[in-house]
Amino acid sequence: MHYEGTVIRPPSEANSIILQVTVGCSHNRCTFCGAYKDVCFKIKAEDVVDEDIDFAARYCTRQKRVFLADGDVLILSQKRLVHIFTKIGQRLPWVNRINLYGNAKAILSKSVEELQALKKLGLNRIYMGLESGDDQVLSAINKGAHSEKMILAAKRAREAGLFLSVTVLLGIGGKEKSRIHAQATARTLSKMAPNQIAALTLMVMDNTPLFLQQQQGDFDLPDSTMMLQELKEMVLNIEVGRCQLQANHASNYWAINCRLPRDKEQVVAELNEAIAGQRSLKPEYLRAL
Repeated sequence: MHYEGTVIRPPSEANSIILQVTVGCSHNRCTFCGAYKDVCFKIKAEDVVDEDIDFAARYCTRQKRVFLADGDVLILSQKRLVHIFTKIGQRLPWVNRINLYGNAKAILSKSVEELQALKKLGLNRIYMGLESGDDQVLSAINKGAHSEKMILAAKRAREAGLFLSVTVLLGIGGKEKSRIHAQATARTLSKMAPNQIAALTLMVMDNTPLFLQQQQGDFDLPDSTMMLQELKEMVLNIEVGRCQLQANHASNYWAINCRLPRDKEQVVAELNEAIAGQRSLKPEYLRAL
């Protein structure tokens, strides 16, 4: 495989064939993310991607899923995406799912019909980073989209029949906006109605603008108790028909994997115990991105 730089994928794609189609992120201006700060976004050459698919055809016959990396493959033209998906279908006929990251801009750049066409070619899941449902927080972290745009993108993905996984970031509002961030995020998630919500806990990276803000005293990172209180506030206020909630990423202080609304009371009870110090939290040295 012709990998360039640090290739990042969601935890649930650990056993997938990782096919790098782009390098970096098409937005790459979020203040909290240091993943691609030293990388200029580019689309990899068609022949290189085709060679990697041929490599997978020879050596990855036991893997049933493909994850298209890096940060935002969905921003590619429909023509290029159709070529990639068609090639995967021809050369890797045993693959039953193709998943990728997609931000709001990329999702909204495609019509419902175009997304449905990709679904017919194998697209199953879009991972979308919401981070926060509060517009002031979204502006402060330079996310590049407001909450209403996020909601519209989510509705388009769902209308196309795709599985939508939305990531939120505990602590991204800082101590000052902790509760507001949690409540607004719950409201936005309720309107997005994703199939899955993944809650990560902010860890400030030293190569990011947010780190400089923290060093200058302009950002105050919530402690572990406040992070758990944020998660509890979100769970209490999320109103969805049926959704998987996961907060079991390596960055989280307390692991949760449940169904909403079915498990809401149980999860809130667990979080109350964790907040009260009745459950052992993950120590800092074991937390990671």
